[in-house]
Amino acid sequence: MLVRNLSRRLWSTVRYEKRFLASDPAKPQPETNDGVEQNQAEALDKDICLLVDEKDNFIGTATKRDCHKVAADGSVLLHRAFSVFLFNKRGDMLLQRRASQKVTYPDYYTNACCSHPLYIDDKPEEIITAARRRLNFELGIPLDQMDPELFTFLTRVHYHDLGDGVFGEHEIDHILFFQSDVKVKPNSNEISEYCYVPKNEFNAFIPTLEGPLTPWFNMIRRHRLKLWWDNLHRLKELAEPDKINKFLNEK
Repeated sequence: MLVRNLSRRLWSTVRYEKRFLASDPAKPQPETNDGVEQNQAEALDKDICLLVDEKDNFIGTATKRDCHKVAADGSVLLHRAFSVFLFNKRGDMLLQRRASQKVTYPDYYTNACCSHPLYIDDKPEEIITAARRRLNFELGIPLDQMDPELFTFLTRVHYHDLGDGVFGEHEIDHILFFQSDVKVKPNSNEISEYCYVPKNEFNAFIPTLEGPLTPWFNMIRRHRLKLWWDNLHRLKELAEPDKINKFLNEK
């Protein structure tokens, strides 16, 4: 109970801090005909994602909208993604809550940044380039504080989740770890809350959250997070970048 109460105080403190560190509150935006908030809808149609086969070979492109629409048979186009786990130099992990206007998994808790490399200038974007771009956009981390050499590409995860039945996920997700003390100023269109969680409080902290975990984060949490978090000092020894894992998203 002591740890649980401490975790609640930690989250409360960071939510208070967030009001000073986050970007200006997002202005209410009108919804489009399909019920998606306008800023999010623009990204759905503007961003061109990378379609892949089950071996993660690039085979074509589709809009972000088409990549996340759940077909009548429950299928979703398989595309490439990445997930960044961010740690400060003490080893605490950044946990964020997705904004309520997000198209997929709104108000879910997850790791620092989850997004897609895009098709830009007639070629697929590199994973770490895409990760730095989105960390800058979502968390406001300056690009000059994200040395590409500090990212460790650990492995890939192939998963399929139906989301709300309208928009879901089917991704080969490249898992990146990044450890540094960086300046964070979240974009409130993307992130509503965040905090750094110490490793020894993480398991007690998760049950106190006011919403569910994203499926990709939950899979990593169950199957690999402890191993990697315990070994931040030697991650490159544990990396399996050529491997594609299929984990079950157990509740």
